[in-house]
Amino acid sequence: MEYSYIVDWLSKYSIESNTKSFIVGVSGGIDSAVTSTLAAQTGVTTYCLLMPIHQNTEHTNRGKEHIKWLKSKYNNIIELTFDLTATYETFKATLNPYVTDLSLANARARLRMTTLYNIAQMQDGLVVGTGNKVEDFGVGFYTKYGDGGVDLSPIADLLKSEVYAIGRKLGIIDSILSAPPTDGLFGDSRTDEQQLGATYDELEWAMNYQETSNLSDRELEVLKIYRNLNNKNKHKMNPIPVCLKPKN
Repeated sequence: MEYSYIVDWLSKYSIESNTKSFIVGVSGGIDSAVTSTLAAQTGVTTYCLLMPIHQNTEHTNRGKEHIKWLKSKYNNIIELTFDLTATYETFKATLNPYVTDLSLANARARLRMTTLYNIAQMQDGLVVGTGNKVEDFGVGFYTKYGDGGVDLSPIADLLKSEVYAIGRKLGIIDSILSAPPTDGLFGDSRTDEQQLGATYDELEWAMNYQETSNLSDRELEVLKIYRNLNNKNKHKMNPIPVCLKPKN
């Protein structure tokens, strides 16, 4: 699948914004691997950040392996690692008992967003989003003001299957290409499919669904899952509501 237009778009955006670097959080998943590689191909200094918080070792190792691969191919990569576990634990203790598993999972993403923007401000950079079209505009599977807090989104018009296609063309390492997608926000091995109740292929089908009859029970279930998530998460995908003054 063609991807040079994304590299050109990133390059142009960097020049027009008069910034000097790209800042990408690397998770060990396909989306951040593709995004960081496309950013690297611009020649712009690209900071790749690992930000573990009680992270599954497999995820962290895949992220390290990916950055090592990037540095072997491109000379504009700067690797930074910030272990945010102690910061997270302090936050958790401070807010106790006003926390839940979900609120703390989202807190992880927001701590990482704060870290990315700190580096971006220090290095005159732009925080580059890693969300794909299904996550960003289909089911809203991201943390508001967490991994959804970015300056630009180079792969947000790509379906997950298209991200994988570009990843294979870029030569992304096999351990990432074959890993089940996961947000890694709970510190365990749960996958995106387990959280969403459907695969990305199924959700892509639901996004593109045209009204027809004779749907299977599973197709009906997937449509229900997609529509429920899309409706529940519209507050993430739509502009912030503004109360306008009456004209009179």
